[in-house]
Amino acid sequence: MNDKTARFRALHEGPGAFILPNPWDVGTARILAGSGFPALATTSAGMAFSRGVRDGGATRADVLAHCALIVGATPLPVSADLENGFGDSPEVVAETIRAAAAIGLAGGSIEDHTGRADAPIYDPFLALERIHAAVEARRGLPGDFVLTARAENFLWGRADLDDTIRRLQSFEAAGADVLYAPGLPDLDAVRTVCSSVSRPVNVVIGIGGVRFTRDELAAAGVRRISIGSSLARLAYGSVARAAQTMQREGRFDFTGDAMGFAEIGAFFPPAEERD
Repeated sequence: MNDKTARFRALHEGPGAFILPNPWDVGTARILAGSGFPALATTSAGMAFSRGVRDGGATRADVLAHCALIVGATPLPVSADLENGFGDSPEVVAETIRAAAAIGLAGGSIEDHTGRADAPIYDPFLALERIHAAVEARRGLPGDFVLTARAENFLWGRADLDDTIRRLQSFEAAGADVLYAPGLPDLDAVRTVCSSVSRPVNVVIGIGGVRFTRDELAAAGVRRISIGSSLARLAYGSVARAAQTMQREGRFDFTGDAMGFAEIGAFFPPAEERD
């Protein structure tokens, strides 16, 4: 585990930016590992879709059980989407960090989204106290853990870049290892965030207006590029569209785009090599 976390932390030291893709089950984890990516991250939405439910309703036990499957699927380091830590209080956030590290995760993210529609973002003081608690929990672990702190303003109708930067700066001062503001609207905003902090910045592709290449994001100062639920939405969307084509039009053209058995099977270990 220490080796995995050391490798994961080293990825953030550059140069340039690395892509951190998000599988949602063992099969997709092995496909992404077999495609040459150096680390993986979980997606809460992808996990929810795989269970046939909407995002946001899973318990901590459910999420950690899912994360353990992804951790065990490949030799790669895995960082977890730990949502808001599964509770409002700093104490609960600290418990979540300890539990996440105990199942072999190399890192995880804590967001400042409350989960409540009427007040979606924690006030700055509580948001900071929650990250302080996560940092203290990380420092008390027997091994390393890469902590990502997320400022969620842009995902919840609060397009306030100044407040987002203040939050990220406070999270940096508290000791977070990676900073993350999903939903930034354009490359100028990404540059501004990266120039306003000194810790590595994560940018997510597929949410908000960010549709840039790895090289463009690296030039803007980004160190880590995640995909969030985009791959899961691509896969489930393809199935939904194929189902609609079959049902409404009686056509099966989509089968021409299906990957062959041998090509898919090459990503997976043969039966005699499985645990």
